[in-house]
Amino acid sequence: MEKIYLSVIIPAYNEEKRISNTLLEIDKYLSDQDYSYEIIVVSDGSKDKTAAIVKKFSDLVKNLKLIDNKENHGKGWVVRQGLLAAKGKYRLFMDADNATTIDHFEKMIPFFKEGFKVVIGSRESRDAKGAKQAVAQSFLKRQLGNFGNILIQLLAVSGIWDTQCGFKAFTDKATNDIFKRCLIDRWGFDIEALAITRKLDYKIGIIPVNWVNDPNSKVSLKGYLNTFRELFKIKWNLILNKYD
Repeated sequence: MEKIYLSVIIPAYNEEKRISNTLLEIDKYLSDQDYSYEIIVVSDGSKDKTAAIVKKFSDLVKNLKLIDNKENHGKGWVVRQGLLAAKGKYRLFMDADNATTIDHFEKMIPFFKEGFKVVIGSRESRDAKGAKQAVAQSFLKRQLGNFGNILIQLLAVSGIWDTQCGFKAFTDKATNDIFKRCLIDRWGFDIEALAITRKLDYKIGIIPVNWVNDPNSKVSLKGYLNTFRELFKIKWNLILNKYD
């Protein structure tokens, strides 16, 4: 059986208003490509019609699969679940709001061909020239993000200005090596995954993305503060060699 080239994982929590357009956009793009693919939506205990809508789209969208968790576990937990359940040679997770569109994956392919095992998107031009945000975040979110990034670089992942962009891809081997070690279930999982990537001496490729901020973003002030809390937990795990 031929191995799937690309797996696209979409974590979703109460995304009934946005998931349809995102699935159609992804399917429209991938169906024009010359490689095989699968799309996996992982519902994180959604209380709305997210899972039902995805099921209905299974007849319209090629190779669409649903993992329907009845309980909420956190974005990190379901991203990990989806990545490890995927069958693709390359495994990409992206946000349900389609803030970074699927066509950005084409920028990642040259890195993988060069031997990179992990390639991430960045909204920060200091990471990759040409990166931009089509709609700026609120002043509070920008300030929290800037402060948080300083802490992230000091404690866990130096040299990367945007660790939180929800568009990251891994080879099948890197997925298993990294995510089977992960312990963080919520918003800090990106930081943990990159910290483990560095610990395993995998080089990280970075592509610029054009990120369109959705005003209905699920990340609240509480989410930002919990990410900081998880950052210190990650640092403590690194000190105790819990990722070995």
